[in-house]
Formats: sequence, structure tokens, C-alpha cells
Amino acid sequence: MIGSGVVGCAVFRESVLAGLDTLMIERAPDLLAGASKANSAILHTGFDSKPGSLEQRLIRAGHREYLAIHERLGLPLLKTGATLVAWNDQDLAQLDGIDAAARQNGVSLHRLDAEGVRRREPSLAPTACGGLVVDEESLIDPWSAPLAYAQQAVVNGGVFLRNSPVASGTYEDGAWTLRLEDRGEGEKTVRARVVVNCAGLQGDIVEAIARSSPFTIKPRKGQFIVYDKSAYGLISSVILPVPSPVTKGIVATRTVFGNLLVGPTAEPQDDRDVAALGRPQLESLKAAGERLLPSLARHDITATYAGLRPATEFSDYQIEALPDRGWITVGGIRSTGLSSALGIARHVRGLYEESFGRCRPLADPLWPRVPNLTEEFPRPGFQPDRDDIICHCESVTRAEIRAALSDSPLPAGCIGGLRRRTRCMMGRCQGFYCTRRVVELAAPYLPELATLGPGGAA
Repeated sequence: MIGSGVVGCAVFRESVLAGLDTLMIERAPDLLAGASKANSAILHTGFDSKPGSLEQRLIRAGHREYLAIHERLGLPLLKTGATLVAWNDQDLAQLDGIDAAARQNGVSLHRLDAEGVRRREPSLAPTACGGLVVDEESLIDPWSAPLAYAQQAVVNGGVFLRNSPVASGTYEDGAWTLRLEDRGEGEKTVRARVVVNCAGLQGDIVEAIARSSPFTIKPRKGQFIVYDKSAYGLISSVILPVPSPVTKGIVATRTVFGNLLVGPTAEPQDDRDVAALGRPQLESLKAAGERLLPSLARHDITATYAGLRPATEFSDYQIEALPDRGWITVGGIRSTGLSSALGIARHVRGLYEESFGRCRPLADPLWPRVPNLTEEFPRPGFQPDRDDIICHCESVTRAEIRAALSDSPLPAGCIGGLRRRTRCMMGRCQGFYCTRRVVELAAPYLPELATLGPGGAA
């Protein structure tokens, strides 16, 4: 399996639980190094997806499975619902069609007039003239979910290989030989009967190992603004715009970490690796947020970030098995991958069984739990017997950082991985006060910090 974004981690988990000997190959030092590290953290229902599309079916399946398993893995679910808001007559005219499509997709909505929108979300701008309520939309932790999927795979026998870009491969006698990029330790190879391409932003490049790729990745950048925790109470549900054929538009949402998020933009670009922030776009995003919620102007912005979505020339997912090549393609998973990942994983398992043979599921798999990072449940930093707090903005303790670095089935492999596992350096000061102490703790475990001297100085 190639690529450990959220979809790759979900497929990794499903393959291991299905009883298959499974190896995850990741080119970066840690999981979630690509598209999956930056998103809006909403568990979507697929209400606005194209009825009958593969994307719509897999979002619904992924949504159902997350609800079924999240408690066993220690994953949060904040049931806020969503309010899709019409801001003008043109938006209002589309609500009936959105409602009809949602019902066709198995999602029930209910209509609000202008007064109903104001009662539900009193901080919205007074120009809101109606809307639809999607009760099933929820908020989740976008980093702990894929980590939980990958950890369950590892504790049940899966193998996670980091820092191993796939350079090429050959298919002979019913098996693949994948050659991994030489990073100073000599060439390494991996043998596999079936390869699953979950490479995300590199998906068409990896696909070229098996065939001329039928799709082309066209990266689409989304920039986000994160407001201070003081803004959290301005809304009670996810605020959605009337979507367009190209984008779901700019969303305002709470996060499970106690912040308020506005974004994303939708900007095509060629670079697959770097999602640079742009001041004009962020200023435009800030203005858009304040048009939705005028009182946002009185709250501080504590962070900005950008992510890339692996869009293609097609509007639907590109998932298929190649039985004569020992290959399964999972491509073109755009902004809905967090919601559909578990559904995609089940679908891929079905393709495997149709093309390559029956699985023998594990009879009694282990269910490791990930630490809670949300404000929905108690955190170690708020306990009377807690260890020293290292990151005061997010109340992250020394013990939590050490556990993420060493006492885990999948320890952090880079400083970004440590941040996503603990939320250190992700609060109001963005690491201004705690970076030195975090680096001192992390340096013995992370190769990228090996050149730093005492106190984190180079």
C-alpha cells in the first residue's frame, strides 16, 4: 500500500482487519504529510454530493462507519449539525433542488425562513434570508482519526514503512517488485502480490508504475483562518454556503479544539508539495468571514494554514481494480476524503475480494485508543495530578509529548507529527513560548532535530 493520508490509513486498517499481510509505504517521515494534514475537520453526510456518484455512496458509508467505531478508538464526535445559508434570491432559488438531492442521497433536511436562521444562529449577518438545516453533520479530530486507523492496523500486525518513496516497480509472475528511492542506505525492494495506490497528490505519478494514468492530479489549494477560542461561541453549527459546481465555498465552523475556523479558498496551482499562504487571499477570506459573522472583527486570528486537495479532471472518485496487474487505484479523492475514508476502505476490500480472492478477517482484533485532544472530554493537563505543562496554550503535558514520541504503536516521526498528536505549539502563541522546551524533549527522538545543540540552538 502506497500513501498514508487519511484514505491510505483507513485502507491500511481495513486490509489488516481483513486478515491480509499488509505493508504501508510512506515517502515522508510520518503519516498525514500531504493533503490530509490540512482540512476543515467536518464529518460530512454527503447531502450535497451528486446523487448516485461513487463519492456520494462512499461518503455515506464512511459517515456510518465512523459513527459505529469512533468510541472504541477514542475518537471524538461533536454533533453540531450544519446550517446551509441563503444570502440572496439566487441562493434561495437553489434550496429546493439541494433539498431534493439530499433526500435522494438519504439525508433529511429541514427548511428555515429568515427568522428561523436568525433564531438558530443570531450572530450571522442580518442579510441571511433563509436556509436548510443538516442535522447529521458533525465535527471530528482530523488528525487523530487517521492515526487511530493506522495504529489499529499496526497493533494487529500491519507494518508501517516511513521515509521510503517508491521510485519504480515491475510486475512479473503475478507479483510486484517495488524499488524504493535510495536515501543513502542503498536500494531497497519490496515484494507484493497486490499494490494499492493511495498516493493522493502523487497519485497519477505512482499510477504510472502500473499503467499510463487515466487521470491527472490538478492540485487545488485551500487557505484557512483560525480564530482565537473567544470566537468559539459565535455559532452553534457549521455555517455552509450554497455550493457551486467547483467548490463547497467558504465555511465557518467551530473545531473540536475550541476555535472557530473560516475557509477554505479554492485556488488551482501546479506545485504538489508547497501550499504557500497569500496575504491578499487571507485578507479576502477574513473579509468574507466578517461578512458572515460581523462580530468576528472583534476576535483575534491565532493561526492561518493552507492545504492541497488532489483534484482531477473528473468530478468523481477514480477507484478501480486491475486484476491482470495486481493493482488497485484509489485516486481523485478531493476534499471529502476525511468523511469517506472508511467507506473507501470497505469498497477497496470489496474490489480486492472480487479480483484477488476471499479474505479471512481477524477473529478478535485489538482496539487501541488514541489520546483525547479535544475540549469535549477531560485532558491530562486539567487533572490535579498532572505532569508539568509544556504548552500552556493547549495544556499539553510533558507526559503527553513523551508518549507521542516513544510510547505509541506509531510514534511521531517529525515535529509536524508531534504537533498533530498532541497540539503542542498549535495554540494562541503558535509555539512562541513553548518551542524550546518541546524541541528539548523531542530532539533525542526526531532525526530532523539531531543537528540542534543544547536548548534547541543550531
